[in-house]
Amino acid sequence: MFVRDPCGIVCIIVTYVAVFYADYVVVRWVILHSLQDSLWGPFHVVAFNTIVLLLIMSHLKAVCSDPGLVPLPQSRIDFSDIHTDNPETKVECDETENWTVCTRCDTYRPPKAHHCRICKRCIRRMDHHCPWINNCVGERNQKFFIQFLVYVGMLAVYALGLVIASWILECSRCSNDVAVKQSRDLHCIILVLESALFGMFVVAILVDQFQGILEEENTMKRIQNNHHYKRNSSRTLMLLSQVCGKSHPILWMLPCQNPPRYTFRKDAYLIDHEV
Repeated sequence: MFVRDPCGIVCIIVTYVAVFYADYVVVRWVILHSLQDSLWGPFHVVAFNTIVLLLIMSHLKAVCSDPGLVPLPQSRIDFSDIHTDNPETKVECDETENWTVCTRCDTYRPPKAHHCRICKRCIRRMDHHCPWINNCVGERNQKFFIQFLVYVGMLAVYALGLVIASWILECSRCSNDVAVKQSRDLHCIILVLESALFGMFVVAILVDQFQGILEEENTMKRIQNNHHYKRNSSRTLMLLSQVCGKSHPILWMLPCQNPPRYTFRKDAYLIDHEV
């Protein structure tokens, strides 16, 4: 699934420019410059680029995966009475217990599903539409979105650590050329600012994501209802497994592991909906 949203496309381009620039600065101006004669050099190159690879894989999964589109009925369902303002024909639905009707898609949708004005479809367990993945964050790709955020945070901390270490540790064989030092310092300062900015950004989103999962509440519903549920610590793993899958928690961070598959109640379209 790829949404033709200009803002989302620009954000994806900015994301990859920032990631590849960080990789270039760390490898060229930090590791090869400060650790060129150390065995730690190859280790950090492999480790840093492994995180970059996992970040790209999880991001592409979040971008290209179906977020949980609610299937459209094969034949159009008449919801004309719902579009009227007549209180006798207006449908009152409890979203926490019953299916609702989307008047934009003209279809039934399961609980916690919401309509996205950018994707122009209803998304199951929709959290929000994220321009950084140019896609909705929903039932089928929330796991990959969280993985992407975690890897961005890891990359930011790793880059900051390497830059700070290169400033503290003395390098006897480093070039003393003034132009080289100025170029290195400039790139490192830009990388520090980039890492700090993206690091704080993803931490804030991660906190919101885990808060929503553990409270069985998503962003859309918190805005609508403006209340929170009390978290039960005994259900933490069960709630996380609903997003990350039934595999071992260690495997939750692998982008190749798909989230649990949702069985859509197609027979719902056959239910007589009294209005």
